[in-house]
Amino acid sequence: MTKIYPPVEPYEQGMLDVGDGNRVYWETCGNPEGKPALVLHGGPGSSAGPFWRRMFDPAAYRVVLLDQRGCGRSTPDAADPETSLATNTTAHLIADIVLLREHLAIEQWTVLGASWGATLGLAYAQRHPDRVSEIVLFSVTNTSRREVEWVTRDMGRVFPEEWTRFRDAAPEPERDGNLAEAYARMLAHPDPAVRERAAREWCRWEDVHVSTDPGRRPDARYQDPRFRMRFARLVTHYWGHAGFLEDGALLRDAGKLAGIPGVLVHGRMDISGPADIAWNLAQVWSDAELVLISDEGHGMSGEATLDAVLAATDRFRRG
Repeated sequence: MTKIYPPVEPYEQGMLDVGDGNRVYWETCGNPEGKPALVLHGGPGSSAGPFWRRMFDPAAYRVVLLDQRGCGRSTPDAADPETSLATNTTAHLIADIVLLREHLAIEQWTVLGASWGATLGLAYAQRHPDRVSEIVLFSVTNTSRREVEWVTRDMGRVFPEEWTRFRDAAPEPERDGNLAEAYARMLAHPDPAVRERAAREWCRWEDVHVSTDPGRRPDARYQDPRFRMRFARLVTHYWGHAGFLEDGALLRDAGKLAGIPGVLVHGRMDISGPADIAWNLAQVWSDAELVLISDEGHGMSGEATLDAVLAATDRFRRG
């Protein structure tokens, strides 16, 4: 049985002014004198909920969590149609992380990220390798154009009925193009009914393409109309631009991570984010250990994935 750390409350929190009218929510928990660790949540558009705090030994770590621009407790809220996403890009998120590290007077930290958080963690670490002591990633992604195409189009071969519904919710002239961009345009439509239908259909498809893990249940967060809109707007914004990253750059520049120990945890049943993404990264990042979980899927879908992540943070607490 997985032994996750008990619930812990933040001992400090705040709203950091990062410019462009954005204020980013942050919190710290655990040991104020402990080893610093940064949590990067997935999505884009999710938030750093209480579960993330429990992946670290609270006696050993000073755990820092933040809600990325536009989501969670950060402001303005991307769920509001008037909130511009023009200054919400990967470069902006990396700059926010830098400002937060400086605000908290942290020299180096362990970086933990999952799914989109893995992409952001890799981009941050490659930009600022001197500020990263170790990296733990699970459900590893690079948000490349090929990955976006895989999730929004090729997965239709696995779930043809559900994908046809997803595709057909887009305007007919846009169904053969970039579906993430098509949905982003619908989510910016002046008609609230068009926006709401797009958010519902996008999140319905999100629930489908990660559903290969046995016993997986629908994500209850999608029942919340504001979460649904926030999540759909931010995911389509980032996916429509392939993460605002040069295509293939994260794999090409993995050599910049030399000397940084890493653990990559990935489920073989994660067909929405195939295991070759993590495997290819491990081939060029010599300091990374790849842990493939044979019967688990995307996210924290089972005990083996959680066990592997906890084993990594426990190991690195002594580093």
